[in-house]
Amino acid sequence: MASKVSQLHASPISCNTENRPKADFHPGVWGDVFLNCPHQDIDAATELKYEELKEEVRRMLVGQAMDNSNQKLALIDAVQRLGVSYHFEKEVADALEAIYHDSNDVDNDLHTTSLRFRLLREHGFDVSCEAFNKFRDEQGSFKSSLTSDVQGLLELYEASYMRIHGEDILDEATSFATTHLTLAAPTLDYPLSEQVAHALKQSIRRGLPRVEARQYISLYQDIESHNKALLEFAKIDFNLLQLLHRKELSEICRWWKDLDFTRKLPFARDRVVEGYFWIMGVYFEPQYSLGRKMLTKVIAMASIVDDTYDSYATYDELIPYTDAIERWDLKCMEQLPDFMKISYKALLDVYEEMEQLMAEQGRQYCVEYARKAMIRLAQAYLLEAKWTHQNYKPTFEEFRDNALPTSGYAMLAITAFVGMGDVITPETFTWAASDPKIIKASTIICRFMDDIAEHKFKHRREDDCSAIECYMEQYGVTAQEAYDEFNKHIESSWKDVNEEFLKPTEMPVAVLNRSLNLARVMDVLYREGDGYTHVGRAAKGGITSLLIEPIPL
Repeated sequence: MASKVSQLHASPISCNTENRPKADFHPGVWGDVFLNCPHQDIDAATELKYEELKEEVRRMLVGQAMDNSNQKLALIDAVQRLGVSYHFEKEVADALEAIYHDSNDVDNDLHTTSLRFRLLREHGFDVSCEAFNKFRDEQGSFKSSLTSDVQGLLELYEASYMRIHGEDILDEATSFATTHLTLAAPTLDYPLSEQVAHALKQSIRRGLPRVEARQYISLYQDIESHNKALLEFAKIDFNLLQLLHRKELSEICRWWKDLDFTRKLPFARDRVVEGYFWIMGVYFEPQYSLGRKMLTKVIAMASIVDDTYDSYATYDELIPYTDAIERWDLKCMEQLPDFMKISYKALLDVYEEMEQLMAEQGRQYCVEYARKAMIRLAQAYLLEAKWTHQNYKPTFEEFRDNALPTSGYAMLAITAFVGMGDVITPETFTWAASDPKIIKASTIICRFMDDIAEHKFKHRREDDCSAIECYMEQYGVTAQEAYDEFNKHIESSWKDVNEEFLKPTEMPVAVLNRSLNLARVMDVLYREGDGYTHVGRAAKGGITSLLIEPIPL
């Protein structure tokens, strides 16, 4: 795809500033806040209490003490929403398996039917949406009597986000529940009012598990029927995880500061903290600590490479830069201008460190897949740069086909697997490299949300090619019509993601979760513009609540 440069040993191209795109990113917003890590590890008494509470929650999940499966459903829902289900994967799976085979759902109300449907779907059980037919009238519409059942509507709303292709009743459920929850919202008392307001802003399925857990912990304690032991366990667990994440981030911030990119490459975005938050969205669990650190360095470097292509380098400089990335050899540095040598060496260093870490585990083969994915990304960036350079207006289809690799999501999904240990096999990488449906779907969600955000919030430079502009020009439609069309593709891709989780799955759920979580990051960060580049409310609020403020115990 990328043409090879003919004069490999040509002298470095002069770094003049003529004909350069103008980069005008705002500086990083966090300063040195994360350079040092707080040292408040929990004391021995809290540690002991924590272990006791964990066993108590485990006993509740496996115990027969609950009167019926409906109580068990409510407990599983709370365990998941409070962010502690990663401790009890087997217990939750076994309990839901039993509930799935107990087909006594006929007499359940809207709330329970919806909750049962959502939890089973989340865990891959192929439950039928026909369970909702009993809530329709003779005309096929949802019964008007349901409009006063706010708890039921809230659960129906959340369940509808688990829909797959062909489930028209769930498409209708989304709009029915949204309309009536919006109407009811001003009349509700706390905490239900807060639950409804939050859900309308962010559904469970598309929210980031850690952000949602933090929000739900503060809400759950005000729900009268809350489980005290579970709440206390969730609070301590949140703070423990926060300490681990802070330690990782301070290590990464020191690495970033040593590279000194803010001074050496002032045209590039200084977004290492936002990058860590992004990757924490991909996997937050303690066992993926190494994966998180490696992947954050990769996303930080991908961001620098992206800005080199998009915001500073001339097209003539990008040809040897792409060639050097394709060859992946430090000797190629000779052919690059000074500013490119800096990012090129740092890029190779990140992957060399990855290789050493994987060699210790006897898993070096993983790194080759990650490297190839980064090379493909650079090649796609070059094609976009070529279009801009030649003033070429690609068709929407051409733009889309290249825009999918430039989103970086296929690269991030593949690289995420490197740090996941034995759950990942050579077959996982072969599968991931074959452009499977779930990776493709999360990539479309990423690319199209990014395109809408950039266009709607005027985040693009005038000379840049825009997918929305391509679409408007080619099909003679307004911006709003283009947004609507792109949103249809996004919704369709979410249905693809949901479908891929239905058993039997092509890959273990731990593998599929990476693509689901990548799509979730986009939903959270890009809803109100590009929240990574133009650090927005979602990024600032998420980073503050997950990485700065502990939960008072």
